[in-house]
Amino acid sequence: MHLAAGIALIVAAVGTAWADDSPLPADAPAAPEKNYALPALEILGFDILVNRANDWFTDSPDYRVSLPSIRRNLHGGWVADNDPFKINQFMHPYQGSMYHGFARSMGHDYWVSMGYTFAGSLLWEIAGENTPPARNDQVASGIAGSFLGEPLYRMANLVLERGRMSRRWREVAAAAIQPSLGLNRLFFGEGFSGVFPSRDPAYYSRLQLGASGLTHNDPGASATGRRGELLADFSMEYGLPGKPGYAYRRPFDYFSFQVTGSSANLVENLMTRGLLLGDAYAVGPNYRGVWGLYGHYDYLAPQVYRVSSTALSVGTTGQWWLSRANALQGTAMVGAGYAGVSALKGTSDRDYRYGVAPQALLALRWIWDDRASLDVAAREYYVKRVGGSPAGHDNIVRTDATLTWRVHGEHGVAVKYLFNRRDASSPELGRRAQSRGTLGLYYVLLGQDRFGAVDWR
Repeated sequence: MHLAAGIALIVAAVGTAWADDSPLPADAPAAPEKNYALPALEILGFDILVNRANDWFTDSPDYRVSLPSIRRNLHGGWVADNDPFKINQFMHPYQGSMYHGFARSMGHDYWVSMGYTFAGSLLWEIAGENTPPARNDQVASGIAGSFLGEPLYRMANLVLERGRMSRRWREVAAAAIQPSLGLNRLFFGEGFSGVFPSRDPAYYSRLQLGASGLTHNDPGASATGRRGELLADFSMEYGLPGKPGYAYRRPFDYFSFQVTGSSANLVENLMTRGLLLGDAYAVGPNYRGVWGLYGHYDYLAPQVYRVSSTALSVGTTGQWWLSRANALQGTAMVGAGYAGVSALKGTSDRDYRYGVAPQALLALRWIWDDRASLDVAAREYYVKRVGGSPAGHDNIVRTDATLTWRVHGEHGVAVKYLFNRRDASSPELGRRAQSRGTLGLYYVLLGQDRFGAVDWR
């Protein structure tokens, strides 16, 4: 299932990148009506299907659920489990995004849909498996699932609202991005699953296809990775500040989304952040921004370590016109969350912990006219042991710099340098460090938005 989810997220980029700036037709369907019973039934049915599929296609006894196992889970304590990292930190959030999409496509707002997502995850922990319910899975499915599900829902609707493809292919692309939305549109039509009104956000989308090679490698406790890899990267910023008439009244009216597929380990990263509560502001005639409380879901899996975090941060996103041809966009935030971290293909099964994770992000994009952009980002996670995880801590730093040059129309080329470092300490394994640097060359497909500079002057 993780293969299908990874492919769906990567393929979804093509449909989203092909959205244009034309408004929704006057006869387009209104926002969906609300229904409370159908999302609950869909989530229940989805959990049953996932349970049966796992029981049929795996040898694990964990999915042989019975009334005694349900009663035991209802009255027993919650634990932190050490299931495979991709299952816990990638598949559980993706499963939660399906819950979120079922509720959103039945007309519910973000907060009600998050309640459905949390309840769906709780149902799975109690009755989807016969193992004790895991608090790390509840965070990953019940909270990160909404932080991932909302951007997928918004991007799917953006394709339906503005896509340049035929209606049939827009439906296919939207279903690839958010399958639960696609299912509801297929079964119930547009009565419940009408197009969500985006309110015309400014956005920046980019699809990169290329290859990278090693410049530095210190695998530490991990098995040696591949020297080179093929990569497909899609990113979008939605609701960039400064567009006249656009307001931030709903959660995720601003969000950032990025997913990178790799020939080495399928999904190298999946990162989302969205404004939950906040407002726009201005400083002088040349700066516009938005600030507030952001929700994050990050999954990083370079070929030396893996980390996933579900977090809340306080920060700001803005744009400053430096001159008539130069704009600077940026995001700065600090916060804390709940994270899991491990070595990739580690030599010890003890190198896997959950913890409280203070974290910080600084991202800048310099835009030169309609010709080029330079993106620089740095993020840091400090994961400190909690609960039954092995004692110790991890300090993880990830930095990247991408220079993109537009060659013709929406086509360009890019050079990207990426550096990852993990410094870890624990009584069992002592102190150790892992690091990896890569340099990549990419073909770039820019969206209609080109480099995303918002002109309010």
